[in-house]
Amino acid sequence: MARKLGEMEILGFKRLPDNKDLPLPTYETEGAAGMDLRACLPGGAVTIDPGGIALIPIGFAVELPAGTEMQIRPRSGLATKHGLLIPNSPGTVDADYRGPVQVGILNAGQGAYTINHGDRVAQAVIAPILRPRIVEVTALSTTNRGDKGFGSTGLT
Repeated sequence: MARKLGEMEILGFKRLPDNKDLPLPTYETEGAAGMDLRACLPGGAVTIDPGGIALIPIGFAVELPAGTEMQIRPRSGLATKHGLLIPNSPGTVDADYRGPVQVGILNAGQGAYTINHGDRVAQAVIAPILRPRIVEVTALSTTNRGDKGFGSTGLT
């Protein structure tokens, strides 16, 4: 159950049996929006070939505050230097999920990449979720853009 400390939400991480040594996910700097998630691979490293996808456990389950989600995003350095991406980016962990958190990683780079136990593999951002009432309508309001789709707001 999410608990409050003053006005700040408390985010609960439960250590899973295979995770004997990893630190809790942390914000690396004061202004960081995302907390780093580490690979929990006590049985050995995982190598992802170019074009391959691996599901990497982080060694924790999480209890999110009601009305939030955990967005799992690529780490910018791994993405730009090695082509490691989150294929469903951002991945979503729902507030009612209590199972192991895992990160899907796609190697879009040129060479194989090895992930070791404890490597920082992704970042997680906690975000509010809106759940509006869904209704069917016969018309939508008009805007200047209208129904112009992909690329319509860029340079012509």
